Amino acid sequence: MRLALFTDTFAPDVNGVARTLERWTDYLRAQDIPCLVFAPDPAVSLSREASPFIERFASLPFFLYPECRLALPNPIHVRRALDAFKPTMIHVATPFNMGLFGIHYAKKHRIPLVASYHTHFDRYLAFYNIQWMVKMLWRYINWFHADCRSIFVPSKSTLLELKERGWDERRLDVWTRGVDTKSYHPNVDRKQLLAKRGLDRSRYIVFYAGRLAPEKNADIAISAFAKFRRDVCQEASLVIAGDGPSMEGLKQQALKEGIDAHFLGFTGLPELQQWYAAADVFLFPSPTETFGNVVLEAMACGTPVICADTGGVVDTVRHEWSGLRCEPGNADAFADALARLYRDEGMRNRFMARGLAHGMRQSWDAIFDELLAKFQAASSPKISSSIRHIRG
Repeated sequence: MRLALFTDTFAPDVNGVARTLERWTDYLRAQDIPCLVFAPDPAVSLSREASPFIERFASLPFFLYPECRLALPNPIHVRRALDAFKPTMIHVATPFNMGLFGIHYAKKHRIPLVASYHTHFDRYLAFYNIQWMVKMLWRYINWFHADCRSIFVPSKSTLLELKERGWDERRLDVWTRGVDTKSYHPNVDRKQLLAKRGLDRSRYIVFYAGRLAPEKNADIAISAFAKFRRDVCQEASLVIAGDGPSMEGLKQQALKEGIDAHFLGFTGLPELQQWYAAADVFLFPSPTETFGNVVLEAMACGTPVICADTGGVVDTVRHEWSGLRCEPGNADAFADALARLYRDEGMRNRFMARGLAHGMRQSWDAIFDELLAKFQAASSPKISSSIRHIRG
């Protein structure tokens, strides 16, 4: 197999999709499977040295997700690179400019085509007051995936949602996510870490990690924490790791709520692992996840999780077994869950143990071994393709 991957986000972009795709291509190369990535240029501040395995193109920020880029590919450059590489399979990972080029080449040359569905973009629209675009967006998303032999989704919940929208279940398959337990683990010098932020080791740490944007509902985390601190635990501190367009608004909200939230900004390894492991609870109210990598990372660090009862996180967190799930958007429900965990040490310990055990089972290598077998099966000439051939 020779795989050409088309994506509008890739390392060094900082998001779950980019990190997952980078791991996937690293795995393929370790298996001696040629892989060529077509991706936008990253932001200047994140630029890396050129790679022989990646074709980069000029790009602009995507308005719903400025950290991601919309590529402006040169068609001649794309065609020449593909003609030289001679792919036997094309994988489209995002439904934007790069993905469209991948689909066009697959149709023209009758190359097996697969896709991975990573993001519920329709759920983002309401947070930006453009929900009138939902029907139009779904018509486009349906068309984009129409010729794919297989479509890989991050969770069973996402698969069922797409099935309910009329997608052919025979083409849908789960590509779950793993966690590197060498990078994410419970070991931490808590006293030293908290001292760097002027916090005493006796503080009860509530931790949020993720993009600071409307669709992540970080404002719900702040409201829930404010109620919890006011009514239950005045020794609690809120620590927020992440960056994004809502940063300043969230800081103003924290001041208005009367809480001294600690905003870390973008936080990468190894510091991110340290905060996961030092926290008493991980609070993640985002209602738009197709998987929610940060939830699995927190569990692998031995931190009890409180999350929204919707989206892909429900496949990772079993309510009352390995964490607590709350009604999306209900700050009071999240505050009540914080209070329950705070008052019940036995529950916290059970969630910690079960989260650690779940994280240990989520091996990236095992996940990619299974995924590779599915890709190879999808590329088999014995499978009749429904791909619509085009000319030009």
